[in-house]
Amino acid sequence: MAELEQIRADDAVARKIYDLRTKAKLSQRALAKLVDTTASVICRLEDADYEGHSLTMLNRIAATMDKRVEIRFVSLRRKVVETVG
Repeated sequence: MAELEQIRADDAVARKIYDLRTKAKLSQRALAKLVDTTASVICRLEDADYEGHSLTMLNRIAATMDKRVEIRFVSLRRKVVETVG
């Protein structure tokens, strides 16, 4: 179960980076230049199988896109809602 969640998280991060870049109409090379890295690094970051996303790099990409990174801690348990009737 934990492995599946990690796979989903890696995929979500990769997809968000790709979506930000393409919405800004930037190539991987152009984004790389803006964040002072290489196109191959951007390519890896956009790969759903990549597990090395660093908060530093995510913040650099976000700042370039006039965005910020948010991290949330979400309960694994579902909340039980009681109804009064």
